[in-house]
Amino acid sequence: MKRTIEKLAQERRDKEQRFSKKLEEYQEDRQSLEHLEERLKTLTFPALSKKRDIFAPKAKPSSPEWEELRDVLAQTIGRTKKMTSSFMDILKLHDALTDAKDKEWDALGSNHVGMIFKSMEWRVDKLSAEYADVKILMKKFLALKEQLNKLTAILEEKKMPSPAQVGQVVEAIEDARYTGFENRFRGDEGEIEKQQERYIPYFRKGGKVLDLGCGRGEFLDLLQKNGIEGAGIDGNSQMVDRCIDKGLDCRKGDILELLADRPDASLDGIFSSQVIEHLAPAYLRRLVDLCYFKLAPSGVLVLETINPTSVFALVQIYYLDLSHQRPVHPQTLKFLMESAGFEQVQIQYSAELDADKLQNLPGADETSSILNRNIDRLNQLLYAAPNYAAIGKKV
Repeated sequence: MKRTIEKLAQERRDKEQRFSKKLEEYQEDRQSLEHLEERLKTLTFPALSKKRDIFAPKAKPSSPEWEELRDVLAQTIGRTKKMTSSFMDILKLHDALTDAKDKEWDALGSNHVGMIFKSMEWRVDKLSAEYADVKILMKKFLALKEQLNKLTAILEEKKMPSPAQVGQVVEAIEDARYTGFENRFRGDEGEIEKQQERYIPYFRKGGKVLDLGCGRGEFLDLLQKNGIEGAGIDGNSQMVDRCIDKGLDCRKGDILELLADRPDASLDGIFSSQVIEHLAPAYLRRLVDLCYFKLAPSGVLVLETINPTSVFALVQIYYLDLSHQRPVHPQTLKFLMESAGFEQVQIQYSAELDADKLQNLPGADETSSILNRNIDRLNQLLYAAPNYAAIGKKV
């Protein structure tokens, strides 16, 4: 919108300059015409006094007065025609300038209203996220209070609490902090569900699907709505509590350990969204290998993560979260899945950034074509899709 307003403002300034220039020309012509009128007043009457010379049918006046009068009249007629044409141009330029001003004001008004609504939307989203945080924190506060009471009782007996007991309190606080971060920056649950709907067709109805790092349970909700049996694992106790409150099957624990507890070939699908960028390389390799063994034949593995080939994704998404270990290149993840035994592995990109991309130049000349090719390359580097999923099948 900013670029649009700047463009409209420049168009308006150009039209103002043309309008002012045409007015100046018109004023100069008007002054010249007034000068000619003054000359006519001094020349017309003496010349016209010789009526027989001027108006006689075959008269051929050749006096200096007549020649000067004819010259002044010719100049007056020419100047009058030019002024008439200039006046018509002024009317057209005035209409064009008025239209340009209207467009600029409309854009400014729309931008102002848009900024107001965007600000209001941001504030509503922020309040909604904070409200969700408060509800979770209130519930967690009661559990923390009970744990702290136990620690207090131990200290009153002049005993030292065990590291595990202290660790439970610290873990609960850290879980609460990350849940707040997730609510603030992950986005609305409804929007996340819309983004993840694209993966539902890869899992058959009636099958069993495990969601590794299920978070707030958006994909588990989708599985349930589509008649697919879903279960989730997450290491964040508050996330797990939230899923359980929604009536979803979810367990707390390390995703690798709980996946290893599953019988081999017992799952029809495994899904994980925005998790593997939190894992160390060795952990990720072990996870992919284990997924292959836990899937039944024809089972599907879907691993979604941040796209590191997009500068926008790295700057605006990946580095936003301090818990991220390292980005995973699409070809690296594809190789890991293929080397683990998965076949037909495909990379699917999502959440396109069309609104943020640089715009192409109009025109079909060679210069425009070269610039547009360079703009396309920049867009591919800067604004490639921020998410991708590697999807593989166990044959």
